[in-house]
Amino acid sequence: MRLSLSPTPLLLRWLAGWTLLGLIPAFQAELTVYWLLAGGLLLTVAAWDAFHLHLCPSPLVKRLMPPALPLGAWQAIRLRCNNPTNQTIKLTLFDHYPTAAADCADLPQRITVSANGWAELTYRLRPVVRGAWTFAPVQIWQASPQGLWQRDDRLGEPATVRVYPDFAAIARYIRLASAQREALMGIHRRRRRGEGQNFHQLREYRIGDSLRQIDWKATARTRKLIAREYQDERHQTVLFLLDCSRRMRAQDDDLSHFDHALNAMILLAYVALRQGDAVGVQSFGGERRWLVPHPGPGTLTPLINTVYDLQPTLEPPDYAEMAHLTLTRQRKRALIVLLTNLRDEDQDDLRPAIALLSRRHLVLIANLREPVLYELLTQPIHNLSQAQLYATTCHYQLQRDRVQEELRHLGGIVLDAPPQRLPATMVNQYLDLKRGGRL
Repeated sequence: MRLSLSPTPLLLRWLAGWTLLGLIPAFQAELTVYWLLAGGLLLTVAAWDAFHLHLCPSPLVKRLMPPALPLGAWQAIRLRCNNPTNQTIKLTLFDHYPTAAADCADLPQRITVSANGWAELTYRLRPVVRGAWTFAPVQIWQASPQGLWQRDDRLGEPATVRVYPDFAAIARYIRLASAQREALMGIHRRRRRGEGQNFHQLREYRIGDSLRQIDWKATARTRKLIAREYQDERHQTVLFLLDCSRRMRAQDDDLSHFDHALNAMILLAYVALRQGDAVGVQSFGGERRWLVPHPGPGTLTPLINTVYDLQPTLEPPDYAEMAHLTLTRQRKRALIVLLTNLRDEDQDDLRPAIALLSRRHLVLIANLREPVLYELLTQPIHNLSQAQLYATTCHYQLQRDRVQEELRHLGGIVLDAPPQRLPATMVNQYLDLKRGGRL
């Protein structure tokens, strides 16, 4: 706790007024005694006020907030103050949040706490950087009973909060769990085709069911149409390969491509775990982290804790090392989801890696499309520099498309989506693969 007393503007105004009154005795000496008596009275009141504030117990402060916050979302943080004295106190509070990692609104604030009572204030915080961040003790300025002094305290305990990728999409998916409502997120459930589904149960035939689903023996016994109902295959593996290289530092809005990739990965992991599959993650191109694939809803928390504080680095991606390490760790056939940002120079490095992974696994390449490229292609051209920029952008996009087409020929499934659409696009592709029995 840091404690110090400082004069308030009210005391300074009183001192300034008393000083100005000192001009009167300069012309009328008989008033000097009264001027000195006024100064002594002001000094006595100020000293008594300071002494009373010094002896007054400090209030008790508690910060109320969740242990984890989602990236980029405004959250309400509460500060509760308890007054242990028999007098009403006036406080001004400022919470020392991690300024480099969050935006803040509604600080500082003033509150009045009744005798032996408590009061709360609320301010808003928006995390902008993932990771573990520490809140310092709350700074409190407490006014003296006469308002001539204020005491500066640092009260409360430091607190550490984890800033996770935005898990609001998962909460929204839970709320929109029915097939009709999933379409609001851009997730569409399509009719099953092909093989690869497990028999689930018999039920009455419904309009829209395929004739191939009709169980003719059960129909003959019950004398009404009976159809077979299938469920997607379970106990499969989804392994995410998360690119932490410098190319994921690109940023088109408040979030980087890396943050968008994390949001998409967490949503797909949640959906896959609900489908009964095992989920794991391996990072490359920066800090190497590995989570062995596990099934069950409880896997989501370790997955988030494994990647929540990862940041894109300045290292280039090493796709060859990534492929060999993946084949060493994951021998059972799995859906490999590579989250990256393809460039035209990836042809020589990425092609051998995808060809190697495709021999044993089904590879899904989730590519983050850069919206700025399409904005450049739609802008009108008025001068030579704009024409040159347009031609360069077209050449870059053609090279990028060529890389994607070559990866498809090698057996990879390439998704090319803008960052905001990536979560729904990945979930749709995963559900299609499950229903097609390709895993």
